[in-house]
Formats: sequence, structure tokens, C-alpha cells
Amino acid sequence: MQKLKDKVALITGGSKGIGFGIAEALLKQGIKVAITSRSLASAEAAAQKLGHDVLALEADVKDFSSQQEVINKIIAKWGKLDFLIANAGVGHFASIEDLSASEWNDTIDTNLTGVFYSIKAALPELKKTTGYIFTIASLAGTNFFAGGAAYNASKFGLVGFTQAIMLDLRQYGIKVTTIMPGSVSTHFNEHEPDAEKDAWKIQPEDMGQMVVDLLNMHPRVLPSKVEVRPTKTANG
Repeated sequence: MQKLKDKVALITGGSKGIGFGIAEALLKQGIKVAITSRSLASAEAAAQKLGHDVLALEADVKDFSSQQEVINKIIAKWGKLDFLIANAGVGHFASIEDLSASEWNDTIDTNLTGVFYSIKAALPELKKTTGYIFTIASLAGTNFFAGGAAYNASKFGLVGFTQAIMLDLRQYGIKVTTIMPGSVSTHFNEHEPDAEKDAWKIQPEDMGQMVVDLLNMHPRVLPSKVEVRPTKTANG
């Protein structure tokens, strides 16, 4: 608790799902948390549910200046940034015959370029604190499937990107981890979570606990790529 207390974290796409679960877990450790959403109302509603002094910000990861403004607001409020969890993501799934150019661009611009923007904007502050960067990828970043051209491309790219910057940034003492979950009970792709039907899936709070566990590892240890999947399948 003392190690993490009063650290400052930014979670992109933190208003629901995995981002919300990570925010809950970090707050329990005494970490100050900023969350972003493309909707300020959604970010503020999430902050109310979290029940702590959470900085709720409207931002689109596809806009670099928006990410820079987020960092400026965090520094104005807390004076530093220790952790970045680049979580914001979207999914468009269709055969290449039916996948539109706008769906392709939205997926790549959010899931890959958006992470680059978030990290690029945060990096000067993270170098000051020898911070920690997490990217939330997917098992779809190593396992391809029909209808997944855009999503697979974005997540394969994100895994490679994260591993490369891990090598770039270790010289500054900055740790970089990509987490690649399988099925998680979230609102992703317009899914409505169901406590009973989704009980077999990884839960957002599980993802939050994983981030806390990684933060608590000895500084000399770097799990640079973590694959995680449900213990059982939907059919048991």
C-alpha cells in the first residue's frame, strides 16, 4: 500500500469495462486516478460510481492534441504522472468484402495510433517519474480469425509496437507491459454483460488485480507480455 499510495495514473477509456475495473483496483491502493472517455458525461458518471477523487476528462485518443491536453490537466491537478494504462479501444468485425474504409480507419486509429498518441503525450512526464506503461491488447493480437481483419491488424500491431517501445524505454527505467486478455465480461462490441451468462469470463476486476500485481512486482522484474484467458470455456 505504501509503495503505490499517492502515485498518479491515467486510464484511457476508463468509464466502463476493463478501464473501469482497473480504476477501481488502483483507487483501492491509494493511487490517484484520471479517466478519459469520448463523452464527458460518461467519464463523470463513472467517477461518481468510483466514489473517490477521480479526475474525469473528455478526450479522444485519435486526437494527439486532446491527449496532450489530458496530460496538462493531470499535471495541473497532481503535479506528476506515474502510470499510463492505454486501454481505449474499439472493434469492427466483418469480412474484408464488407468491411468499410471508415471502420478500418476507426479501428486502426483508435487501437494503434491512439495508443501511440497517448504514450507520446505522456512520455515526458513518465520519464521524470520512471513510470510504468500498460497497453491493453488482446489474444486477437496473436490469434487471427475470419472477420477480424481490422481488429487483428490493430492488436497484432499493438503487441509489436508495445514490445518495441519496451526496448526503447527500459534505458530510462520505464517499464512497459502489454496485457493480452481473452474473453472479458464488458460492453465491448455492444455486448451487454450478464452476471450469470458471463460468469465464466475474465471480469474487469480481475484485470484490475492483474495491473496491481504487476505494479507490485520487484523493479528488476519486467513481464513484458502477459497472455491471460478464462480458465474454462463457455461450455465448461
